[in-house]
Amino acid sequence: MGSNGTPGVERAAGLEKTAAAARPAKRRLLVPAAVVVGTLVLTGCSSQTNEQWKRLGLPEGASDRTEAMKSLWIGAWIAALVIGVMVWGLILYAVVRYRKRNEDAPRQTRYNLPLEVLYTLAPFAIIGVLFFYTVEHGNKITEMSDHPSHTINVVGQQWQWTFNYKDTVDGQEGVWETGTLDKPAELWLPQGESVHFDLTSPDVIHSFWVPSFYFKLDVIPGRTNKLELTPTKTGTFAGKCAELCGLYHSRMVFTVKVVTPDEYKAHLEDLARRGQTGAATGGQDATTIPGTGKQEGGK
Repeated sequence: MGSNGTPGVERAAGLEKTAAAARPAKRRLLVPAAVVVGTLVLTGCSSQTNEQWKRLGLPEGASDRTEAMKSLWIGAWIAALVIGVMVWGLILYAVVRYRKRNEDAPRQTRYNLPLEVLYTLAPFAIIGVLFFYTVEHGNKITEMSDHPSHTINVVGQQWQWTFNYKDTVDGQEGVWETGTLDKPAELWLPQGESVHFDLTSPDVIHSFWVPSFYFKLDVIPGRTNKLELTPTKTGTFAGKCAELCGLYHSRMVFTVKVVTPDEYKAHLEDLARRGQTGAATGGQDATTIPGTGKQEGGK
């Protein structure tokens, strides 16, 4: 006991030994706990989540153009990762190798020719490789055939979509369907048959995007943009406008239904029976502001 009534040196030393002995025990408990948590996290991922990780966030592809786009996307990420690891490694090497050891000034170097050649040529090599694969895959993605099985004119207007099917149905050339703000449009496509799209707009720039097709193309007034693809999987997919186009841009969505060729033909026949033959430039209701009955830009 000290003179002021506090524990003596021997007791304090005993407490320090006890604390030091407890620290390794805590560390030994942390390792199994980390393993258990990591295992739970990894096993908690569903097979769908694991597949999406392999696609680096891309949705499951549903057209014949998805493989080229997926290859370009994943390849770009791999290239970026390799370059990033190299840069991080060089930074860490410089930090460790040339860290400050004393107060002496480091040796000064005016230039290093091999190093300057490396960091001059390396960016050109990287750009060249990325440019080559971008052009190669881009040509595959935008390839057109001479005789597609079907042609559809897509009209994007504020704020919905109109689809003009150019097929001949019951002797009538072309049928159409359009959407409104309250009832978005549906685009029907046949599985396994090529479809050519002509994209037009009567007002402002829109963008035709179906994420599952890995394809997006602007719809520009006064210009017809074209794309072609073959749906490979039946199902219902989301479509949307990817260009800020006005007040109700967020409601400019549509649904893509990929069905069998027989179901596709039956749907076009149903449109013909409803009198929706010929071609339409857009539904009037698609430009009506909900709750007012007024047209956009009107008074």
